[in-house]
Amino acid sequence: MPPIFMEPFRIKAVEPLAFPTVEERQLALTNAGYNLFRIPARQITIDLLTDSGTGAMSASQWAAMMSGDESYAGARSFERFESVVGDLTGYREVIPVHQGRAAERLVFSSLLEPGDISVSNTHFDTTRANVEHVGAQAIDMVVSSETNEPLEFGGDLDIDAVTKLLESEDGSRVRCVVLTITNNAGGGQPVSMANVRAARALCDRFNVPLWLDASRFAENAYLVTERDPDYAHLSPRAVAEETFRLADGCWASLKKDAIANMGGVIALQDSALAERLRQLLITTEGFSTYGGLAGRDLEAIAQGLLEVTDTEYLRYRAQAARWFGAELEQAGLPVQNPTGCHAVYVDAAALLPHIPVQHFPGQALACALYEQAAIRTCELGTLAFGAVDPAGGPDIAAPKELVRFALPRRVYTRNHLEYVIEAAATVAAKSEELPGYSIVSQPSALRHFSAHLAPISA
Repeated sequence: MPPIFMEPFRIKAVEPLAFPTVEERQLALTNAGYNLFRIPARQITIDLLTDSGTGAMSASQWAAMMSGDESYAGARSFERFESVVGDLTGYREVIPVHQGRAAERLVFSSLLEPGDISVSNTHFDTTRANVEHVGAQAIDMVVSSETNEPLEFGGDLDIDAVTKLLESEDGSRVRCVVLTITNNAGGGQPVSMANVRAARALCDRFNVPLWLDASRFAENAYLVTERDPDYAHLSPRAVAEETFRLADGCWASLKKDAIANMGGVIALQDSALAERLRQLLITTEGFSTYGGLAGRDLEAIAQGLLEVTDTEYLRYRAQAARWFGAELEQAGLPVQNPTGCHAVYVDAAALLPHIPVQHFPGQALACALYEQAAIRTCELGTLAFGAVDPAGGPDIAAPKELVRFALPRRVYTRNHLEYVIEAAATVAAKSEELPGYSIVSQPSALRHFSAHLAPISA
């Protein structure tokens, strides 16, 4: 019997779902150039594209929005935002921005110069793009299993590999080490506290700042309490506080673990760097006490940051992902285990071995799920993380060919996910028939957001 979990909330407002016909779904794919980012939301039944900004806010968050102070400078809502973030992280300097990629652009523009290196367990797509935008290099060094067995903390930074880099001739070019918690591109896997402490010690040894991409800090903290016996007695809030205090600073998209629809933050200890960041902020985002956000947004974020570390809520997130992953496996999809909290990841290359990675098996699976039942998921394989061969050959493959079934916070019930499971089983049963895809046109960066593709005829 599958494990029983229940949403630790009740629903007060609803919105209708769309149920496009098969003909409408096929036309939508064609018109979108087989890119699910380009399909209008009105033609989606279940949207598992992302957990970013797609969560349902609580009654307390909606109530907080009504008290938003929309003053241009020094608003009361900023003071509350600053206090909540400061109490959580322990950082002196708190800077609001409109979302995570804006924070990345400001941080890397201040930390890096052409030729520098940023090292991470895994840079996500926009993180890598913002590093490369300043002419620097983004290097991923995530821990791997020698036996190919699943790791409890598969998001960990490979400390030995980073040490060798820092000791090499290129070590002087490393300007920051970034821990992404949880490791989104690596399958939503958590980073252990032992790894955070080891990264802190390594950064101290080589005088390199340690930063957190803390967009899913609460989920990482909860998974630590589940998987590390030394932390089982602590609350997720306590683990999160310890994590932040081991780093020099963080940025975060607050569209994730603040359960808000818009917002981000940079928080750090270095006052001189914070002043430089604020001056950049004023030229690109807005005044330093609102950072491109309305006062009501700051209120919703502050309330969300208080709610997100609730143990019952986080336990539900983990249990739902675990159940969903197990059911997708039963449906015939190869799921990456152990699951995390914010998504379930499916190995499209294993499901579709007849499609070479240069023909994007992840995109093939994602398109098939949409055509089958208007379900939108996200390819995180060679389309998103591969690279164009400068010599004109086939695309350079990504490390994994994943499809992410993201779980928006407090949005879908078990029945909704059962609809997805049923559709996934149908797609898996005809997987040998699915075609690969080729790119018709693509931009120079972040191509998976706007590229046009076409199926390859048999």
